[in-house]
Amino acid sequence: MHPSDFRIVFMGTPEFAVPSLQALFSGGYDIRAVVTAPDRPAGRGLQPKPSAVKQFATQNGLRVLQPQNLKDESFLHELQAFRVHLIVVVAFRMLPEIVWSMPAHGSVNLHASLLPQYRGAAPINWAIINGERHTGLTTFFLDKEIDTGRIIRKLSWDIGEHTTAGELHDALMLAGARLLQETVDDIREDRAQGIPQGTAPDFAPLHKAPKLTREHLRIDWARNVQEVHNQVRGLSPYPGAFTTLLSEDGKSRLLKVFFGIPGSQDSENILPGTIKVHARRWMVRCSDGWYIPEWVQLEGKQKMKSADLVNGLKINKQWSLY
Repeated sequence: MHPSDFRIVFMGTPEFAVPSLQALFSGGYDIRAVVTAPDRPAGRGLQPKPSAVKQFATQNGLRVLQPQNLKDESFLHELQAFRVHLIVVVAFRMLPEIVWSMPAHGSVNLHASLLPQYRGAAPINWAIINGERHTGLTTFFLDKEIDTGRIIRKLSWDIGEHTTAGELHDALMLAGARLLQETVDDIREDRAQGIPQGTAPDFAPLHKAPKLTREHLRIDWARNVQEVHNQVRGLSPYPGAFTTLLSEDGKSRLLKVFFGIPGSQDSENILPGTIKVHARRWMVRCSDGWYIPEWVQLEGKQKMKSADLVNGLKINKQWSLY
């Protein structure tokens, strides 16, 4: 079957999904509709802003659907009328079975981990937070439980020592588009049988990737240097790891840390969160050594180099973080 005869509904919302939609569109597939989240208020004026996927779809003349409820009768009727061969899902919400089971070839999802590892909403962040040196991408058929369906294709990806979540996101976003197009080609040509995740060769004690909450974002300086480094880069640039800066006069301010490097390690008995300033650089005490913030953002201010923050506030050893 030619791609132009293979009917697809694409479902996705954020920037991560756009290259995948673009790949299928450029590949000549018959994209009957694009389903994305409703416009959300954004900016100072809180004006409704379309999702990144909607913007691409609109610019390229694709039909856009934005249902509030995926079980709404009118939405289901419209979806059924498309008589699509496949639903393709990238960075969207969980689908009810009545939706994902509708197409003749089922529904396929692109996930930013090597399943069954890191099932959940934030696989890129958690892989870095947990100090993984490798991750990847998986395409799979949707099933009743989230991220558990039969695996079609996988692609491994190395994580550098200082790689941030933003950098990994952008790399996997582009690689994922290629992997997804190959997957849809496989399905169209009846080459995709899928392997149950329970028998995958890399099945091991599982790490999960739950949605990030505020408690995941606060830096605990009592942890070791590497753990702090992993947390900071795993949350950078969004949503951002944060701490509280306490001045010598007792005034506290929230401070986001976007990037830093592990400093020296030692066994000195120094209180975690203690600040040391040397030659316009400042270091923060962890359980086993020092962490050196490089890029930070004080509450209500712009992102800046940490040296500029030290100079501006005249930070000294009487200050601390908690």
